[in-house]
Amino acid sequence: MSVAASLRVDEEPSVIDGWVVRPGASGDVTLDYGAVRLADGVVSAVEPETPRVNRFILPGFVDTHVHLPQFTVIGYEGMTLLDWLSQVVFPAESAWRDTAVAAAETDRAIRKLVSYGSTGFAAFATVHTDATRTAIETAGTLGVRAWIGLTLMERHAPKALQGDRAAMIDACESLCELAPVGGRVAHAVSPRFAVSCGAELLAEAGRVADRHAALVQTHYAEMEPEVDLVKSLFDGASYARVYDDAGLLTPRSVLAHGVWLDDDDRALLAERGVTIAHCPTANTFLRSGAMDASRARHAGVRVSLGSDIAGGSEPSMPRVARSMIETAIHRGQTPPTASDAWWRITRGNAVTLGWDDGGRIDPGCPADLVVVDPGVDGLADGPNALARLLWNWDDRWIRATLLRGRVAYAG
Repeated sequence: MSVAASLRVDEEPSVIDGWVVRPGASGDVTLDYGAVRLADGVVSAVEPETPRVNRFILPGFVDTHVHLPQFTVIGYEGMTLLDWLSQVVFPAESAWRDTAVAAAETDRAIRKLVSYGSTGFAAFATVHTDATRTAIETAGTLGVRAWIGLTLMERHAPKALQGDRAAMIDACESLCELAPVGGRVAHAVSPRFAVSCGAELLAEAGRVADRHAALVQTHYAEMEPEVDLVKSLFDGASYARVYDDAGLLTPRSVLAHGVWLDDDDRALLAERGVTIAHCPTANTFLRSGAMDASRARHAGVRVSLGSDIAGGSEPSMPRVARSMIETAIHRGQTPPTASDAWWRITRGNAVTLGWDDGGRIDPGCPADLVVVDPGVDGLADGPNALARLLWNWDDRWIRATLLRGRVAYAG
């Protein structure tokens, strides 16, 4: 049997053996030694084997909330959300008026994500239509699986980043009509948040998303001052009701953060089948608060995980998953298990983004894989193997990231 020992960029191995992390349909994750056979960009078989190398094979990680233009501004600490947007983020996003900048920064951001094992994501671009189209096309050439959205903003932003409502909706419509680039990268309807969008723009965005069955991504209840501002802008309506009135709360909707919720909010989000993208590293960095993910899940709200670069500073989804566990511990709650963490950043997040065949290592599924060679012996031994893998995790262990069976990164 051919065994991939040292993978090279652009190589297409036919078989890789190791300890295979396999997320199941109901949140379970198994770990068994096997050989993963690859053909034509998909997993053709997973066969049991006798253990012989200290290597792990994982599904590619999926990030449900990230900003492509913000990789250049990671680490501007000491500001809360609204100040950070005006002083750091908006200047960075203004640079995307130049499509050459958009292409270069998209390429750099995606290559960084792939080097950390992320093979799929949902991302915001900027308010610039040409730049957003460029980002989608660039992502398509790199082979990742993604939703990328034109950021809709018409107020509470610099004039250069405020779009004309009709023009933005027309652009949003045309981008949604594009065939997925490379068969894998499509446009997401992306109002930044209710602070930057009036009621009519939100409603028009909801109608576009409905017509095209597109993913909806936006921000929601990240900080208390933001929540208060939304109430003042919408005649006292709750944040969740503002989005619901616009038709933006659907099973295709991913709302980033959801830190400041009450029981009525949770009940409405659960009823609508919405997912909250929990971004624990970003919430810590911007001092937004600690999301009560456990309470949201118990209320029936679906919860995914996101890095939220550059609010977050970690492109590494295993580290984001550890932060989810730590947040629950600091809240005095029973934390999610390591198995839940691995499931959430693979199959769970993929399902959130509508990719039912993603985040898995099963026959017929895309061969988006992460090959890991840990520097720690015995991680696969015993009942706590998945926990030991998570808490010992070192991103330098990644030896290769495969996109549709082709090595896109080799470490």
